This record gives sequence, structure tokens and C-alpha cells, in this order.
Amino acid sequence: MKRREILKYVSLAPVAASFTTFLPIDSDAKTARQASSHRSPKRIAAILTEYRPNSHADVIVGKYLEGFNQDQNPPYPQSKIVSMFTEQVPENDMSRKMAAKYNVPIFRTVSEALTLGGDSLEVDGVLLIGEHGDYPMNDKEQKLYPRFEMFLKITDVFRETGKSVPVFNDKHLSWSWRQAKRMVSISRELNFPMIAGSSVPVAWRIPAIDTPFGIRQTHAVAISYSGLDIYGFHVLESLQAVVERRKGGETGVRSVQCFENDACWDFMANNAWVSRLFEAAISNSLTKKQGDIKSLVPTPTVFVIEYSDGLLAAAFLMTGLVEDFTVAVDVVDQDQPYATLMRLQPGKPHHHFGCLVKNIEQLFETGIPPYPVERSLLTSGILDFALESRFKGYKKLRTPELAAVSYEPSKTSSFCSQGWDEHGKRLD
Repeated sequence: MKRREILKYVSLAPVAASFTTFLPIDSDAKTARQASSHRSPKRIAAILTEYRPNSHADVIVGKYLEGFNQDQNPPYPQSKIVSMFTEQVPENDMSRKMAAKYNVPIFRTVSEALTLGGDSLEVDGVLLIGEHGDYPMNDKEQKLYPRFEMFLKITDVFRETGKSVPVFNDKHLSWSWRQAKRMVSISRELNFPMIAGSSVPVAWRIPAIDTPFGIRQTHAVAISYSGLDIYGFHVLESLQAVVERRKGGETGVRSVQCFENDACWDFMANNAWVSRLFEAAISNSLTKKQGDIKSLVPTPTVFVIEYSDGLLAAAFLMTGLVEDFTVAVDVVDQDQPYATLMRLQPGKPHHHFGCLVKNIEQLFETGIPPYPVERSLLTSGILDFALESRFKGYKKLRTPELAAVSYEPSKTSSFCSQGWDEHGKRLD
């Protein structure tokens, strides 16, 4: 995984990023999109754990079937869902009803969904949404979603047919670092473009700015809330999306450590940069509760990350204090830290998932990932090792495996620069 060359599928714009400017799409991707507008819609297979109201399948696949606003009106993604597979069918399942309404066949196996019941690969892209469903937890409190197993079934079809197509994997690549690494390795082996991750890093930012590209960073803090596994990934990926743009690109992570409860407060009190950036980040929150922080947050958690190039970062889960995502970064030669809110829409149509679909569409329509899959690989690994640190009594873990993950980020920003109107409809 040690690679300092530009990734095969990542297109870099020839202009430097601005600290205060939302960047346009790069010229190569723009040209490819314009060309794709004259082609027939890409045919997409949706491989799902379950499809129920407000699940990730609902707010991603639903946008392909019913439009970005999920109101059966334009705008729609250009690609079309032509097949589905659901591993589980809960009592409140939507897949059968939606499939019948929009004439999308549901197949009994992953292989049949990709071949449309035949012997050859008959789709142009794959949505792998392994989120939600009745699955066990392990002793590290990770939910064992079968993303890796479903990915292997997808790539088995690629091997058997001698053809591969772009794949999007929702959220973590896997709960397991080893499995996540293997997934990316297979994508390189079979030569298909792939992205993964969540909607948070591509959501509407307030202010709509990115970290300057190619400038050294020294410290970073991200703040979120909720469960260690389910939202731990979100807050870490929010962090990674902004720190990867620093000078030298991403060179990996040297160590990871988890602190909880009093140890979390002590970590904040004993590191002046943490307290300062925590305040800079949370100043952008729209949900911050008033009152004593220790009373509001009975079980605080922080993941402490030491990057190989010396950047120090802390990702906090502050359930009870906030219900949004904020980030602050110290950038060399900037008087004030970069700080922003990654804004999620609390109800339908869940605008942030529309921002994610826009990026998925770039992958499907152009074959050019808007950001490297290594972002999600490194984030998946940081979370796995952070929860391992917690399991081992909050021990600081050296991570040579993560230090081997290096990549060049795209210069082009991929988040939404606008939000929604008073009716909740997207503005962009």
C-alpha cells in the first residue's frame, strides 16, 4: 500500500486550493461528465443488507428511483437502478414495494443481480450498501455488517465474467482493518475504480470552505456524538477529509489511542491545542447545548491520532453536548484555524445523502473517483485500532499497518456548497 505516485483513478486539478473558496470540479472530470451526458444511463445494481424507511438504502437508492428530493420529480441522478438484492427483509421492508412500483427486479443472489440472471456482467456499476439490519456485535462493540462478504460476492462475478465495473461501498469498508485492506487490494488487482465512505464529509459545509491544499497542518480536532462504531466512523472521516489536504498528502498514521470519561477530560485539560481547537470547532455548531459540559456529557470519548508526518489530531464523541459535526485545524501561517460545520438535513430528503449521490454519480458516469478510496481505508483502520485500544485498557497502539497507507488527495473539493430551501428541497 506504500504509494507516493498519483492514484490511477484520481484526477488532480492544476490550480492550488484556496482557504476560502469552494473549488469547481476539475477539468478532466468535467469533460468526462459532459461526454457522459450524451450516453445512455448507466445501469446500476443495488446490493443491500436491508431496505426500510430511513435506512441508507432508502435515502440512496430512493434518490435514484424517486429523484434527489424523493418526491418523484426532477432532478434525478443520470444512472438507473436495474436490479436489487436484499440480504434481509424486515417487517417494514420497502424493497418489494419500491421494486414493483419502479419495475426493478429483485434477485435471489448477488451474482444474479449483477448478471440479471444470465452468464455475463450486465451492469455498469454497483451500489454496495451494507448498513442496517439484524447483525451481531463483537466484543469491541462493532456491528458485524457483511460488507466484506458481499464485496467478495460482487468481485467473484467480476472474476468469473472477466469484466469489472465501478463500485461504491457505503460507510466503513469493513469493521475489520484486514478485511478493509483486502477490499482495496482486490479493487487494484481487478482494475476497477472504487469509492467508499459516508455522506458527512461531502455534506453542505458552513462556511463552505476547504482546508488550503498543500500547506502544513499541525493540529486538528473533530467533534460529533452518538455510538463509538456507528458515529465514530463519521467523525473520523470528517477529520480525514480535511487533514488529507496538507503538505505532502497523506502519509499514514503512527499511533492511535482511545480515552473515555475522566481520562478524556484530562486529555483535553492537559493539551492546550486540544482545548483551543475544540472551542474553534464547536463555535460553528448549530446544536450545542448550554450548561456545564461535564454534566451534559456523561460518557465522553476521544480518539487520539498521531500521523506519520507529526500532525496530532483528536476526534471527540460528545453525546449530550452536540448533534452535529464540526472540525477545526491549525494551518501553518494562518492566523485563525480552519473551522467549519458539516451540516446534515434532519429529515427527508436528507440533503447530505444527495451530496453523496452526486459523488457516486461522478464515479459511475466518468469512472473517475472524486476522492481516493484510501481515505475510507485509513478511516476504517483508525476506528478499528481505536476500538482495539479501548478493548485493551486504553493502551496507545503503534500502527505500522496504518503508517503504510499513503495517498495523494484530490485538489478538487467534493462537498456541497449550498443547502436546502424553506421546503427542504435542495438548492444546488
